Amino acid sequence: MSKVVLITGASRGIGLACARVFGAAGYRVAINYNQSAARAEALARELIAGGCDAIAVQADVSERAQVERLVRQINLDFGRVDVLVNNAGIAQQKLFCSISPAEWRRMFAVTVDGAYHCCQCVLPGMIARQQGKIINVSSIWGIAGASCEVHYSAAKAALIGMTKALAKELGPSGITVNCVAPGVVDTEMNQGLDEYTRTALREETPLGVIGSPQDIASAVLFLASEGADFITGQVLSPNGGFVI
Repeated sequence: MSKVVLITGASRGIGLACARVFGAAGYRVAINYNQSAARAEALARELIAGGCDAIAVQADVSERAQVERLVRQINLDFGRVDVLVNNAGIAQQKLFCSISPAEWRRMFAVTVDGAYHCCQCVLPGMIARQQGKIINVSSIWGIAGASCEVHYSAAKAALIGMTKALAKELGPSGITVNCVAPGVVDTEMNQGLDEYTRTALREETPLGVIGSPQDIASAVLFLASEGADFITGQVLSPNGGFVI
């Protein structure tokens, strides 16, 4: 029977690319979204038309009750979750002294609390089966930090710490936990960058290009594959050499 992947924040960007590559690889795909119902449902129809099983399920991952409902629905439809991709996140550029307590809390609620809720809700099944894969999507700014994105950088760094600690705890249960920390990627989050900034970013990248969502999705798929069975607690950063 085909494996089941749950991808949070899968209606656009890296999450959408992940849904497509997992679908093409024969997985049954659970597409989580919060507000973009039309996009998520269109993606599910696209994947089904391509021959794979897919469902779109709404949930704000920062809310525990909604995540519990999300996982229950997937278990009803697909029976289990074999792979969890914690991709949901938000971005904001703002001077640190201007970040409000509410903005700081929301950043951590979606990025860090969301991963916490999703992991806790899928782990009972993974532990019972003594197998599973968890991939957390962080950022190079979680490694190197970004000016005017302190709350974003801090939340993404927290995911890296969570990855390493959880990998140690879950290893004896046959579950791997890894992290993908993308570099500059051409997603909607970065569409507000002007051409001068985009050119500068390309020039600062040894490969001379800005990454695509598919570049990141390929790394996520690898960490979910049998080829990565002996890899856990690691941070894979597809960034074109931007951070080495």
